[in-house]
Amino acid sequence: MKKGDVIENIHVDTMAAEGKCVAKINGQIIFLEGCAPGDTVTAELTKVKSSFLEGRVTAITSFSSSRVQPFCIHFGLCGGCSWQHIGYETQLSYKHQQVIDNLERIGGLTLPAVFPILGSEKTRYYRNKLDYTFSSQRWLTKNELATSLTDPQHNVEPGLGYHIPRKYDKVFDVLQCHLQPDPSNAIRLAAKDEAIKNNIPFFDLRKQIGFLRTLTIRTANTGGVMVILQVTYDKMEWIEKILNRLVSDFPQITSCNYVINGKKNDTFSDLNITCWKGNPYITEEMPKPDGTGILQYRVGPKSFYQTNSDQAYQLYKLTWQMANIQNHELVYDLYTGTGTIANFVAGQAKKVVGLEYVKEAIEDAKVNSQINGITNTDFYAGDIKDLLNENFLSVHGKPDVVITDPPRAGMHEDVTKMLLQAEPKRIVYVSCNAATQARDLKLLAEKYNIVAVQPVDMFPHTMHVENIVSLTIKV
Repeated sequence: MKKGDVIENIHVDTMAAEGKCVAKINGQIIFLEGCAPGDTVTAELTKVKSSFLEGRVTAITSFSSSRVQPFCIHFGLCGGCSWQHIGYETQLSYKHQQVIDNLERIGGLTLPAVFPILGSEKTRYYRNKLDYTFSSQRWLTKNELATSLTDPQHNVEPGLGYHIPRKYDKVFDVLQCHLQPDPSNAIRLAAKDEAIKNNIPFFDLRKQIGFLRTLTIRTANTGGVMVILQVTYDKMEWIEKILNRLVSDFPQITSCNYVINGKKNDTFSDLNITCWKGNPYITEEMPKPDGTGILQYRVGPKSFYQTNSDQAYQLYKLTWQMANIQNHELVYDLYTGTGTIANFVAGQAKKVVGLEYVKEAIEDAKVNSQINGITNTDFYAGDIKDLLNENFLSVHGKPDVVITDPPRAGMHEDVTKMLLQAEPKRIVYVSCNAATQARDLKLLAEKYNIVAVQPVDMFPHTMHVENIVSLTIKV
């Protein structure tokens, strides 16, 4: 077999990591995109290796019984909700198995019975944050490309939407997105409309010219809405045209911000953000784990907050339950971010020490403790592999319990080794990437037993899954 060959009558068996489907051809594994488990398909080979093949589905000759009708008009073009053609219960079963496969195959770990995955009550409109990109030339479909041959002007329409998967400079125009509740869609459409009316130039991602770069919309469960408009240079006439339109049309906007970014990328964590109108934050609320009241979290333009607010509460409550914190115990919360978990569990601990590498996040964490009247938390900023050392342990005390929620890359090996040296009685490891979690747990297995595994679905219709693992020290 060679690249470009077309193979017929491939029966799709299952799902693999990163959302690709898996089948076998004459005993050889082939990874496929654009299908569902149970389909029978025709595919063109796009990669041929000695150990596996990759293919692009060109036709589906028999449809799987697990299929459902996709609900979004952008399905197949957008990479966001790539599993929406598969029933939600089936999605959950594959995510559950994905966690087990990673822990057993990568980590070589012996697991207790894995708890059933906790699904999300909301499978649409569950996100509280979306980032849209302005593009001076929106992505055209094949039919639109054919039209553009006879209507050249059609080829230069601007767009405001999402990147085409694996194409940094291609953005398609979003007409409706089912990920974020109202008024998210209307705000995006109004911003685009006002920009076009006033001939404000959209950014050209390849040439790196233009004015409008990105629009970020954050919605809070308290009803507040934050808007962040990112532009390339300081021209208040244009900035105010758009922001005035938004605050006029949408009284729900309680935080209106802009950032000037002349860099070659859209990240603004290192840039100043101007609060043009309203508060420089919105407020999320979450019940305390013991049911005695409500916690408030201020979310600023640079703050990290779990993007599924409702499911974040379930994730944190399960983490709190697994940690089984006693009122005499010292807790370390690694990769604490804005202190969401640290403040969530502080009511049951003697003290919580939060560590985070983003300085601004630590300042947010301190504010979140203050507004909730929490006095038994301390927060420290720095690279955790350098911050968590013998001197830190001697000054602040060895933890009885460690909660760790690292980014997708997992924990640095030095952090894992320091945990082995600190020997907390219990570790609760929260991860958005079971593969790197498995790698770290393999090292921790030297001194710890896995006593519970709980997958949690934070992102319906995607291949992503969160996982909580509870460990106790060996005796």
